[in-house]
Amino acid sequence: MELSKEKLLEMFKRMVLIRQFETRVKKSFADGDIPGFIHLSVGQEAIAVGSIFNLRDDDYIVSHHRGHGHLIAKGGDINFMMAELYGKKTGYCKGKGGSMHLADFNHYMLGAHGIVGSTVTIATGAGLSAKLRKSNQVTLSFLGDGASNTGRFHEGLNLAAIWDLPIVYIIENNFYAESTHISYSARVKNLSERAVAYGIPGETINSNDVLEIYEKVGKAINRARNGEGPSLIECQTYRHFGHEEGDMETYKKKIDIEIWMKKDPIKIFKERLIKEGILTEVEEERISEEMKNKVEEAVKFAKDSPYPDPEETLEDVYA
Repeated sequence: MELSKEKLLEMFKRMVLIRQFETRVKKSFADGDIPGFIHLSVGQEAIAVGSIFNLRDDDYIVSHHRGHGHLIAKGGDINFMMAELYGKKTGYCKGKGGSMHLADFNHYMLGAHGIVGSTVTIATGAGLSAKLRKSNQVTLSFLGDGASNTGRFHEGLNLAAIWDLPIVYIIENNFYAESTHISYSARVKNLSERAVAYGIPGETINSNDVLEIYEKVGKAINRARNGEGPSLIECQTYRHFGHEEGDMETYKKKIDIEIWMKKDPIKIFKERLIKEGILTEVEEERISEEMKNKVEEAVKFAKDSPYPDPEETLEDVYA
């Protein structure tokens, strides 16, 4: 796998931007500036970037409630994202959706979804649409380990398999469905083994290596685009924070936290790029500062934006 220096640096920048965005969101929520619920994906940045950087501009992604990183990886505007989290009129959903319902159809991001497992069936619909239109588009469906135990997961994969739909389902297995460890809710060692039931490829990969993700998901995307049907990929990962902001994380083991913190995907990628002479410590500091400034500009944009008017409550509502 040969990637240009420019693409490798862009992947690194995007991962850093996701981390900076979510770190700032954590602070804003703690300060009381952001209403509703916030679910962060800190520690999972390599999955979003490694997967999505394989896509064409017109390929679809469908995200779950932990979806900030997916939209940033797809090229979303962090000003509109931050405004949405702040509940402002300039946000992607005019301030009415918040963190769990970010959507950007201009970037073919069909929304983040708070209903567990809904990303599977929505992606299956997008895949069917692409096949019927013969558009050669591929859809990435991101879901958590808990979603793999829902009926939607099994129904969606079964339909995608029998219809050979161009979809890659990516399980971001961070081991906890809220506070329930996966060992309590699934007998199989690797969730990718469930692909066997539908006659499609399944693979569990290292979620801390953005380049391994890029390579493995890229093969699944090419397979889907060539008309060979869907794949199921499991990325075993770890969220650095709780299920949602405010979660005390009492269910986590201290030793697990220490082990996974040493596997930080940004740190691993940074060290690799420095070793290969693509990045220097000085350049890394500059990139980090640049991304931090972009996020602060987004915060200012959000704070300076107006709230929706009460009269707009029933606008953009479909029944």
